[in-house]
Amino acid sequence: MIGPGRLVLVVGPSGAGKDTLIDRARAVLRDNPSVVFPRRVVTRAAADEPHDTMDPDAFDKAARAGAFALTWDAHDLRYGIPVSIDADISAGRSVVCNVSRAIVATARERYADVRVVLVTAPPEVLAARLAARARGSDGDLARRLARSESFATLAADCVITNVGGPEGGAATLIAAIVGVAAARPTTAAARSSASAS
Repeated sequence: MIGPGRLVLVVGPSGAGKDTLIDRARAVLRDNPSVVFPRRVVTRAAADEPHDTMDPDAFDKAARAGAFALTWDAHDLRYGIPVSIDADISAGRSVVCNVSRAIVATARERYADVRVVLVTAPPEVLAARLAARARGSDGDLARRLARSESFATLAADCVITNVGGPEGGAATLIAAIVGVAAARPTTAAARSSASAS
């Protein structure tokens, strides 16, 4: 298993505000060389979210060549986390990634120290945020909202209920990143912008 650094996996339903909280954590920790926020690769053009784009054929070729540490499919798109995170974690850094819950088990098998942070919100809040951002690539919003119910059974190290202002949720995420979060799930109030996912 790859260590001694920590892999922090931020998961949650579409519209929960994961990107907003990650952006705030990145800003607070920007001068901390022990924390890395890698850009994920997605087979979709970047909109408001920071990621690198590949067409599906290029993504498949890169995946076969070992360019990604973790990959997953969701919403008719492909996602990947660059394999460069392995070197960061081997060097003792904390790496923070917005990922699908589907790869949590795989990540736990690959890395020695994995922390899962679940960002969630009530269904009506998720629906309002998804409708407000009106991103064509989001696809079927009803399907995305239905999938949000499955997060209830996820075993997370930290739970952020993302309603209200973003400060509380961002502080909880930062605590999880730097290693002072409680071992049992906690709840903090935070609210993302409508464009967050």
